[in-house]
Amino acid sequence: MSHMWTFQRVGGLDQVVFNSSDDIINLADLDPKLWVALSCPTTGLNFDKRTLALLDVDQDGRIRIPDILDAISWTKDKVLSFDKILQSSDILPLAQIDTTTKAGQKLLVTAHSILANLNKSQQNFLTQDDVQQSIKINAGKLYNGDLIFPPASELSTTMQTFIQSAIKVIGAEKDMSGQAGINLDIATTFVNNLQTWQQWQTDISKTETPFGENRTEIWKLVQTLKPKIDDYFLRIELAQYAPQAQTALNVDEKYIVPTENGLLSDDALAELPLSKIDTNSTLDLVNGLNPLWKSKVSQFKSLVASSLANPDQLSQAEWQHIQTSLQAYTKLINSKPEMTKIKVTIAPIGSIEDLPAQLIASLTDKQLLNEFQHMVEQDNQTPISAADVLVLEKLVLFHKHLYRLLVNFTSFADFFSLENTAAFQLGKLYIDGRCATLCVAVDNIGKHSTLANYSELCLLYCECTRHGQKQLIAAAITAGQGDLLIEGRNGVFIDTDGNDWDANVVKIISKPISIQQAVWAPYQRIGRLITEQINKWASSKDASIEKSSAQVIQNPENKFDIGKSVGVFAAIGLAIGAIGTALATIFQAIFSLTWWQLPLVIIGLFLIISGPSVILAWLKLRRRTLGPLLEASGWAINGQVKINLLLGGLLTSKAELPQNAKRNLRDPMRKRSQKPLIAFILAILIGIGVSGAWLWHKGYFNQYFEPQKQQQTTNNANTQK
Repeated sequence: MSHMWTFQRVGGLDQVVFNSSDDIINLADLDPKLWVALSCPTTGLNFDKRTLALLDVDQDGRIRIPDILDAISWTKDKVLSFDKILQSSDILPLAQIDTTTKAGQKLLVTAHSILANLNKSQQNFLTQDDVQQSIKINAGKLYNGDLIFPPASELSTTMQTFIQSAIKVIGAEKDMSGQAGINLDIATTFVNNLQTWQQWQTDISKTETPFGENRTEIWKLVQTLKPKIDDYFLRIELAQYAPQAQTALNVDEKYIVPTENGLLSDDALAELPLSKIDTNSTLDLVNGLNPLWKSKVSQFKSLVASSLANPDQLSQAEWQHIQTSLQAYTKLINSKPEMTKIKVTIAPIGSIEDLPAQLIASLTDKQLLNEFQHMVEQDNQTPISAADVLVLEKLVLFHKHLYRLLVNFTSFADFFSLENTAAFQLGKLYIDGRCATLCVAVDNIGKHSTLANYSELCLLYCECTRHGQKQLIAAAITAGQGDLLIEGRNGVFIDTDGNDWDANVVKIISKPISIQQAVWAPYQRIGRLITEQINKWASSKDASIEKSSAQVIQNPENKFDIGKSVGVFAAIGLAIGAIGTALATIFQAIFSLTWWQLPLVIIGLFLIISGPSVILAWLKLRRRTLGPLLEASGWAINGQVKINLLLGGLLTSKAELPQNAKRNLRDPMRKRSQKPLIAFILAILIGIGVSGAWLWHKGYFNQYFEPQKQQQTTNNANTQK
């Protein structure tokens, strides 16, 4: 029978709910398409870094669904129940360890040993702090069960040299304390390579040549000079074959002239022939040599002089004889053995060739390797094995953090609960009287903003600094106004550890923030447009006045001619008349309305102006989603994670006075004046007067005065009778 799941519709997605331990145990049966996230990075998260490192088995910097399922399966084999995991318990009860297997029994023994070392023998549970303290204590010991030995001072000088040389040539692993050291595999490989190298060197030393101990140095010089000497003898043969080409075979003057800075180029000279080309079939080893090669030729001459008929001359036959004498040596040199390489955490920084022959001879002593093997055996018998401690650490961390990972990966329950902080929320940004809680990590602002733009969120990219440290964040502003959110503004970012960072806004992605902003946006745009036009008009007038003033100064005889300005005055009069007519028409239309129609007109104008802006903002606010924002930070999200108006208002809080606060509205820095009060009273009186006149004009008061007028008429008629 398949497991019965419970789903909660949140953020436009059906998200799985973890009600029991069975939900976690059967998570492998849940369709990956129903997971909120498919993968996430191991950096830039508000999550235990050690736990993420343990989850990232392949160390590629990412956590995927298989990594989480493997962690659940691994934990299931180590504990009896997942109930405590649902509670994200800080403690691992020793009774929860499954001792039905040998591995579980060994873990229990290790746990008791750790508590005994910490003087907590009576404690029946383990915490993350207990394990970390145990690791620190054991890390300071030479024999701590990790089977890795750094060149510690407790070791003999010879063993320290052995370990240091192995690290240099083969590489190293990190021990429990984080130091570079070697294990038995590295030590064995190192000694085997040394023995292979030493045997090769022995074979080379036994190779017979006519040059005795100078053979190595002569061989190196032959390899260096061979192209130049071969070229020289080839040119000689060509000169003998075609004497008319002798000039062309020598150096052209244009190749030995100084360069632009007046200096000769070594690279250019090195490419020229070794010596002057003529019909002489020998190479003069003393005179006429290319300056760039003279020192090496002289060194070669001093070493092979005994093999030459004339110590100052080298014939082609002698040159061939020298190379032939070194053929066996050359063949052995070219058969250099390939050294064995193994996979290590810390790469080597040198090779066996860097080690002196005397040191190699001392390091190949079998007694050293036997001594190291004995050290490994002794370390392996340590009561608290480093490997077992690391397994316990992994179990404690998974027991504590696995559930939180699930509600931030399989579902986003932490994010939508609003009581907890999601793993991708790094802290809070305080800016412009607001607090933004949706702050994510950013590596590259340019790349991040390209994808995050599709989230339809208003984003502030901030550079945060603290004590020389820097980090980049993107904060989503989901409530309030955006008028004062500009690049360059400063704020304070408080991370989840309570550390405060200076935040500077370096980039903004402008999007609708709230309906309130959309309501007043058209009027603000109109206000800005009017202000800009007034400024332009004032600036143009200032410029024209300055220009006309300059013309008046230059041409003082010019007088004002009213005849030339008649057209201007006429145009102004027509404009004023048109404006007056339009205003009269508008007021006539307004006064022709009944009293209950006026509010409807005002509401209609408001809807005409603000309606389109509100509708567009509402449509964009409905499209706000978390997915592209997290995708830009390296996540892989399944579908859209909606951020509606309610959630948006909760993710960004505005400044509010405390519930029981008292507020004094008298501002001592504000000048007290009766003018505003007088103006307010006059405005009310004028409004009453205008309203009364309009009501009188419309005859609304006739119903009160007509009966009195009729009564008076009746009385007058009776009197006349």
